[in-house]
Amino acid sequence: MADTMDGATVVVTGASRGIGEQIAHAVAAGGAHAVICARDADALDAVAADIREAGGSVTAVRTDVRDEFDVERLVELATREGGGAIDFVVANAGVYHGEPGETPLSEETYAAFDDHLRTNARGVFATVREALPHLADDARIVVPTGVVAREGYPGYGSYAVSKAAAEAVARGFAAELDVPVGAVDPGQVETELSGDGGREPEEVAEMVLWALRDADPAALDGGVLDWGDYRQR
Repeated sequence: MADTMDGATVVVTGASRGIGEQIAHAVAAGGAHAVICARDADALDAVAADIREAGGSVTAVRTDVRDEFDVERLVELATREGGGAIDFVVANAGVYHGEPGETPLSEETYAAFDDHLRTNARGVFATVREALPHLADDARIVVPTGVVAREGYPGYGSYAVSKAAAEAVARGFAAELDVPVGAVDPGQVETELSGDGGREPEEVAEMVLWALRDADPAALDGGVLDWGDYRQR
């Protein structure tokens, strides 16, 4: 693929902070039109203002990925603004109820369990499903994930369950679609959601940009690309 994303339309969910915010900045800096969403409209608008100030192209749409009708409106707007197709989707929106490492599954509330699944897994499903009619022929879909989706660590509760489900959603779509759908695991990241320590969100955004633009589509499709894959590029 080309070294830039000039003219591409990229949908990024959960873009009001953390990794999603930096992904939005990265794709806009690469020449794409970023269509970004989150539940916090004020924070989302602030991200969009920063992107415009830096010379990027962006549309901000307040969206709750738990609501498929919200997601439907998001992708329809992205399609209109993108001239008829969406080139890339980053299904990044996620929540964590509690403190990372301090939410044992045995003590998880039903409300937290349900909302983790609704946002982190069903939200990915809704984002991909609603985007399907609008995808370009060479589109790519990326789902950020973490090692807790595949390995058991104490204290990550239903958040880990939801990330495992999100990976399963990506694999299922990968098996059925003609475009690559895969997950990206950047390792520990320092964000409000995941806590202190780890890589900076800006570094992770560059990894996601690589997965969208340059990674081997066969490796991405149905797989999980990690930091080692990125370093060996």
